[in-house]
Amino acid sequence: MHRLDAFREFVTESESLAPLTWFRLGGPAEYLARPRNLDELTGLLACCRSTGLSTRILGGGSNLLVRDEGVTGVVIQLESPAFSDVAVEGRRVHAGAAVPLTPLISQTARSGLAGLEILTGIPGTVGGALRCNAGGRGGAIGQFVHSVTVLDSRGEVQVRDRDDLIFGYRSSNLDDPVLLSAEFDLQPEDPKSVVKQMMRIWIVKKENQPYGHQSSGTIFKDPTPEVSARVLIEQSGLKGAREGGAEVSDRHANYIIAQAGATAADVLRLIDLIRNQVRLQFGYELELQIQIW
Repeated sequence: MHRLDAFREFVTESESLAPLTWFRLGGPAEYLARPRNLDELTGLLACCRSTGLSTRILGGGSNLLVRDEGVTGVVIQLESPAFSDVAVEGRRVHAGAAVPLTPLISQTARSGLAGLEILTGIPGTVGGALRCNAGGRGGAIGQFVHSVTVLDSRGEVQVRDRDDLIFGYRSSNLDDPVLLSAEFDLQPEDPKSVVKQMMRIWIVKKENQPYGHQSSGTIFKDPTPEVSARVLIEQSGLKGAREGGAEVSDRHANYIIAQAGATAADVLRLIDLIRNQVRLQFGYELELQIQIW
């Protein structure tokens, strides 16, 4: 394992990333690391800095397309209990960056705390949601953040307080190498009322989005709050458009579905087709919401 011999207990070589993403596409990671605690994580990052190995953090894989040739360097997946704990104290909720959003929302609802239910139906983890300020019509995760604990570029643990944080439309200034956890400030509410709101949001999303398929979630950001990428793609006549095994969903045009036999290259060609058609017909330059490795 060369430079990473000291980390053999939690680092593997040439491991496929496809099963770890919603698309189920793409090649292997040169190294895949699953550190079991903060000490292992900081030691690994220090080694990567000293040896020049690049690092990437893999969350829930719902907002990611891995190229067919795979990824060089080290892909780090934070999945151990050390990074996925949830604690509720009064109206404050502490959640590790690896906590999936769905169980977090359920736990806060059962605890009689409202706010995060607006994220119902959004896939991924707390860390990924924070980086892109995930949200929907009712708001976004950033409005509930009290603080975020990170590992900075020197490998030191830092707490980013609310006053240090900037959340915009599908964006934040959380550009630290690793997000470790977040603390949320929520509002007390009757648990039954919160659960009812979750159900209403879920029903609407289920009716309009292609759940049950291999898909990444939305592909493009809306150009403006008033201009929908979905509508632009539909009006470009691209519902059902295909490139190889990749297809624009006929249920929601801002989703791409990977059919059997699809490759990451098929998805990338379809993305290019969509962007070119929308640019030619409407003059908008669609910006990707998914990451491409």
